[in-house]
Amino acid sequence: MQKDLEIFLQLAKQLLLEEENHPVTKPIPTSELYQKLDLSLNPEGIIDDELIVNLKSIIKSTPKTASKSFFNQLFGGRIGKATLGDLLAVMLNNSMYTYKVAGPQVGIEKQVLKNICKLIDYSEHSDGTFAPGGSMSNMMALIMARDAKNNAIRTEGLSTKMTLYTSAESHYSISKNAALIGIGREQVRFVNTNDKGEMLTDHLEILIKNDIIHGHTPFFINATAGTTVLGAFDDIEAISKISKKHKLWLHVDGAYCGGVIFSNTYKHLAKGLEHSDSFSVNAHKMLGTPLSCSIIVTQHPEQLHHSFSNEADYLYQTDGDDFNLGKTSMQCGRRNDALKIWTLWKSVGTNGLEEIVDKQFEMAQIARNYIKNNSDYKLYSFDDSISVCFNYKNIDAKELCTSLYEEAELMVGFGSYKNEQFVRMVTINSLLEENDIIAFFKTLEVHVNDKMLKISTS
Repeated sequence: MQKDLEIFLQLAKQLLLEEENHPVTKPIPTSELYQKLDLSLNPEGIIDDELIVNLKSIIKSTPKTASKSFFNQLFGGRIGKATLGDLLAVMLNNSMYTYKVAGPQVGIEKQVLKNICKLIDYSEHSDGTFAPGGSMSNMMALIMARDAKNNAIRTEGLSTKMTLYTSAESHYSISKNAALIGIGREQVRFVNTNDKGEMLTDHLEILIKNDIIHGHTPFFINATAGTTVLGAFDDIEAISKISKKHKLWLHVDGAYCGGVIFSNTYKHLAKGLEHSDSFSVNAHKMLGTPLSCSIIVTQHPEQLHHSFSNEADYLYQTDGDDFNLGKTSMQCGRRNDALKIWTLWKSVGTNGLEEIVDKQFEMAQIARNYIKNNSDYKLYSFDDSISVCFNYKNIDAKELCTSLYEEAELMVGFGSYKNEQFVRMVTINSLLEENDIIAFFKTLEVHVNDKMLKISTS
C-alpha cells in the first residue's frame, strides 16, 4: 500500500502540472478513443512502470474540471481540505449503514445534517441523509411525499392517479423520477415561469384546482433554488401557502444553489425554507467539495424512516435506529460522503463557507459588468445568479462552445430559454479571481475574431 500511495502522489503531481500548463484538454474524438489510449483489459497484468505511463496518458487526456478555464458544469475547482476528507474516506472505506462498521463517521454525518437543518430553521427533531446525487435526493423527496399522502402505497401499490407540480425550468430528474416511482411522467404538471425562469404561483394554483376537479390526487410541489439554466429561485414563501392550503408536500430542490443558506448576503434568495417539508443541496456544487456530496433533510424524520427502512437482522445487530443510518437511506452499502464536507466545514467554519458562496456571486457580477460594458455582447441572465448567460457578436452559441472545446481553449456550455440560445458561463469555482474572468472573455473574443469569423468570411 505504501508503494501505491507513492504512485498516487506522483500521479497527483502530474495532474496538477497538467492543470497548470494545459488547463483545457484537447478532446479525443470518440471514434479514436481506443486507438489513442490503451484502455484494454487483458488476461495478463502489467508492471508498475507501464501502469504509471498508461495512467499519465489517461490523466493528460481527461478534462480538467479544477482548472480556471472550466466553466462548463455546475461544479468546478478544487478545495484542498474537502479533497483531504474525500481521500481519507477512500482510505477508511467505511460503509455508512450501521454504527458498528462506521463508528464516529456516523456522528460526523449526523452533525452535518443537524447543522444544515439549523441553518434553514427546521425544527430540532428534523433529520436527513446523504444521497448519491441531486436526482436521487429529489427521488427520495417524491417517495416520502407519495407515502405521506397514502400510507398504504408501500404495500398495496398505486391505486389512484397522483399528480405533482414543478417549474417548467426545473431539473429533468423530477419527471424521470415520477416514472421510476410509478407515478408516471404524464402526471407531472409543468408550471409556467416568468422572464427570470421563476415559477408563476397563479398558474400553479390553477393546475392544482383543475386536477382536483378531475378527481386526481395532488401530492407534491417541487420548488427550485437555482434553476439549471438561468439560476433562478422560485418564491418559496408564496408556494408554501399554496402547499399548505391544499395539503401538499413542498420540496425545495437546492442542488445547484441551495448553498446560499450559508450566506448572510444571499440567503434571502431562498427565503421561506422553514415552510418546506424537505430540502436538498449538493455540497459538490456551491460549496466546492469533490463529487458527490448530496444532502437531503426533512422536517418529517418519521416519514424518512417509514419510506426507506426495512428490517434486516443480519445487518442491524447493535445500537439504535438513530445511529444505524441504513434505516433512513435509499441504499444499503453507502460510501462516506459526509467526511469531505465535514473536514471543509470544520477547517474554515461556517464563516469560511459563507466566503466561498459569496465569492461566486462576486465573480458572476464581474462577468455581467464586463458584458454590459461591451456592445458586442448580449446579456440574458440577471443579478443574484451565478449563471451568466450571453451571446457574442451573434455567433451561434452551440458552434462557439463546441469550437472552444475542440480547440482546447475553454470549456463552457450553452443553454436556452424561451427559444433563445446562449452561452452559459457558470462561476461556481470559488478559486476564480477577477483576472480569470477577464481572461475567459479575452480568450473567447480572440477565438471568435481569429478563427470563427475569419473562417466564415473566407
